[in-house]
Amino acid sequence: MKQLLFILFSLVFILSGCGSAEKSSDEELKKVKIMLDWFPNTNHTGIYAAKENGFYKEEGLDVEIVEPGEGVSADQIVASGEVDFAVSHQENITHARSTGVPIVSIGAIIQENTSAFASLKEENITSPKDFEGKRYGGWGSPTEEAVIKAVMDKSNADFEKVDYVTLGATDFFKSIGRDTDFQWIFQGWDGVEAARQGIELNYIYLKDLDPALNYYTPVIATSESKIAKDKEMVQSFMKATSKGYQFAIEEPEEAADILIKNVPEINAELVKESQVWLSDQYQGKAKQWGIQDEKVWKRYADWMYERKLIEENIEPSEAFTNEFLPEGKK
Repeated sequence: MKQLLFILFSLVFILSGCGSAEKSSDEELKKVKIMLDWFPNTNHTGIYAAKENGFYKEEGLDVEIVEPGEGVSADQIVASGEVDFAVSHQENITHARSTGVPIVSIGAIIQENTSAFASLKEENITSPKDFEGKRYGGWGSPTEEAVIKAVMDKSNADFEKVDYVTLGATDFFKSIGRDTDFQWIFQGWDGVEAARQGIELNYIYLKDLDPALNYYTPVIATSESKIAKDKEMVQSFMKATSKGYQFAIEEPEEAADILIKNVPEINAELVKESQVWLSDQYQGKAKQWGIQDEKVWKRYADWMYERKLIEENIEPSEAFTNEFLPEGKK
């Protein structure tokens, strides 16, 4: 009897000890924040997949995904250290670094620029020359008007004849044709939805206007200080994030379900179709997801500088790094 009680007591002790260890393990997870650039969409699926599938937890991280508030720049927030990471864009980072803001791209979410200036077919906007006399709806980025001016100048169009409307995070389909005549959109989201709804749009792809405009957008960014102070955490975060995007590449239907589960108010049918389209674009023809090429960064920075869109040119090799990708080298 004494032996039986001893065995039972030992089992209780062992089980309670396991529970304590598990709890302790959860408590030891490092809290990390990433701020999105926009409302959640399929550009962000890999991040949600990494969280839902426990990839971040495996790396000892408790990741919180936050959305930017109205008029809030994720780039400024990550530079200030209020968040650890942000979804950004090469054009934003180039502009930021030219003004001395030390943020760094640590992974390209999509390999090629799938964004375009889009307008309703009946507006007959087929080149930057047609922007004259039209209303452009944007999100207020400092590089937005600069790029539009540059492509209009190249087409001998008058930049001053465009009426700029700051929309913020709004629905393209509610504002196009009502508040604005053309907007800058991603093919993988609003383009897919337009096709779903049977809406005919004209597209002017950025990468078709100039090879320099085939840059990385969006990207994952952090600050130089975060890299200097917590390199191991950055490495862990990108290892898990890479697994998340690889999952989205290989399992687009399951990845779409994860995004829908985490953002229940989202358009589920759009997510499913967008995910199928975008899963082929994440890595594209690159040897691995997230990899970046210095030539792409230099070409775009030089393009901006030559057109006086930035006052100081940047050092491309300092604006990005591949070192935090699973098999990356700078």
